[in-house]
Amino acid sequence: MVALIIVAVVLVLLIVSLIGFYNALIRLRNQVDNAWSQIDVQLKRRHDLIPNLIETAKGYMKHERETFETITKARSQAMGAKTVSEASKAEGVLGEALSKFMLVVENYPDLKANQNFLSLQEELTSTENKIAFSRQSYNDQVLFFNNKTQVFPSNIVANMFNFSKRDFFEIEAPAEREVPKVSF
Repeated sequence: MVALIIVAVVLVLLIVSLIGFYNALIRLRNQVDNAWSQIDVQLKRRHDLIPNLIETAKGYMKHERETFETITKARSQAMGAKTVSEASKAEGVLGEALSKFMLVVENYPDLKANQNFLSLQEELTSTENKIAFSRQSYNDQVLFFNNKTQVFPSNIVANMFNFSKRDFFEIEAPAEREVPKVSF
């Protein structure tokens, strides 16, 4: 009788542990999804600002057609990304195109003085900062989730219920990885 009680208690503890690990994995997966949706909101805002910025600049930058086409193409690819990995790559390309665009803007003092352009540029800068913050938050949540799915004993539950590793949202543009150069 004592052996039966011990087996029953162990079985109940195993089931409670299984439920606890499963619920923890669900909670972490939902936090990762929520963090991605925060990035997605900021990326949409970025994608919405770009056409306005380009339209404002077109009046001043009549000879920069290739620059506009590059940004438009990169924006389309970024908007069409379906996975975190695709989005990372596409957003890296878009960020690089926007950086080149901002360098070209330096050649147009009238454009740099245009109030509408300055306002859009400020909004884009603010959005870029929000994207960076959201990316950090997302990557933190992915780290927690991936750790939980890979450490023992929760990895057993993760494998049983097909919880798979999530991708980090990483910088893909080589220019963004370079250390800024300061010279006087």
